[in-house]
Amino acid sequence: MISKKILAYSLASLSLLAANSHAAEFRLPAFETAKLPNGLTVYLMERHDVPLIAVRAVVKAGAVSDASNAGLANLTGDALLLGSSKYDKKTLDQTFDFRGGRISSTTTTESTSLNADFASADVGVLLPIFADAMLHPVFEAEEFGKLRSRTVDGLKQAKESPRNVVQTYYRSMLFGNGAYANPVGGTVNSVTALQPQDAKKFHQSYYRPENAALVVVGDFKPSVMRAQLASLFGSWKATTAMPATAANGKVEADKARVWLVNKSDAVETTFLFGGKGIARNDPDYVPLQVINTILGGRFTSWLNDELRVNSGLTYGANSGFSPLADTGSFAVSSFTATPKTEAALALATKTYQRLWDKGIDAATLESAKAYVKGQFPPRFETNQQLAGLLGDMFVAKVGREQIDHFMRDVDGLNVDKAKQLVDKHFPRDKLQMLLIGKAESIRSIAASYGEVTELDITANGFAPGAK
Repeated sequence: MISKKILAYSLASLSLLAANSHAAEFRLPAFETAKLPNGLTVYLMERHDVPLIAVRAVVKAGAVSDASNAGLANLTGDALLLGSSKYDKKTLDQTFDFRGGRISSTTTTESTSLNADFASADVGVLLPIFADAMLHPVFEAEEFGKLRSRTVDGLKQAKESPRNVVQTYYRSMLFGNGAYANPVGGTVNSVTALQPQDAKKFHQSYYRPENAALVVVGDFKPSVMRAQLASLFGSWKATTAMPATAANGKVEADKARVWLVNKSDAVETTFLFGGKGIARNDPDYVPLQVINTILGGRFTSWLNDELRVNSGLTYGANSGFSPLADTGSFAVSSFTATPKTEAALALATKTYQRLWDKGIDAATLESAKAYVKGQFPPRFETNQQLAGLLGDMFVAKVGREQIDHFMRDVDGLNVDKAKQLVDKHFPRDKLQMLLIGKAESIRSIAASYGEVTELDITANGFAPGAK
């Protein structure tokens, strides 16, 4: 008789084989790309399995476009939901709520998107509201003031938990005075100073058809949807000149540096270290995901094994590339109790160095490849996920071949190529380290990793001398 344990193992193995077989066949679903006469890029992907539609309007206007007004792109994006020329905030909110739809905005370093999800039967009612919110926001003063106050409160609260802001400090450290150092949410002082006319000017400057894409994924007839989009967005025209691009993606890493951010009441140290990464459309993007899975991309990774499982120094440790359109960063990250800071940092850096000291063996590589292939298809199952992917591809200039060839590129990675990619892309020397914790307790530890610059978490902003 077959034991329950063996039977369970056999079933799990068959499930894994089935999942891998399915993963090997994954291709991005068919979609069409077109441009309206005004320059607006349109992506249409039909999916009739459920009667739902996801819509994304994406503009290449994120924190890199803020100039001296940190947080302006983010506040402008959120203010799209405050009402438009035809629909005030109450009407917008109630109409979407009544029909079970959702509308929101998202701002990142490089872009802002207006997002909506609703039943396909409601497209005639909700799509016009979505379009008017995108094209004709009014930035009404009272509602704008309430939004600004909520945003400022959120910024104040964020610094209570270092893990909320550690990436923002890290980007500031890496990109220095460049636009990529701009904090997406802004600072307390910068956001407090923003006025409705600032958002209106930003919208006029960057929300323009040639700088945007419209993504529709779901249950619709293409001919009908094309006509609706042409009617709603076809007359969209820019009224000002396009601002010059000021983004500089150069990572400042000419020497080993440490930023020590003092949080006087901290009982633990949150840390990151790393350096320059890759752009999202880098040809090595896919195999690097496999290598990073081994280092710090899953629960059984080297970093998590060493810092959590074997030593108990932390509840978690990871690593990852954060790619953007033309640049990117890489970081190993974790946190630990203040008295264990020295041990945790030593073990984290030693484990990272394992990439070069011992390298990756064939069995470990094959395990990571199977894991990555199994995780890939579920990331792009829903209309919302696919709409988000198409929007990201537009901003980061990624062709569909990267998605369609994902499995092939994973399978093509071998031990020798992995070693070459580690040497090429993982920062080894002149590491940039960020520590957030009780400075008086960890100052001497910080000094052993590079030239130290001290900041205080209570200060405005995320850079030395920020005001």
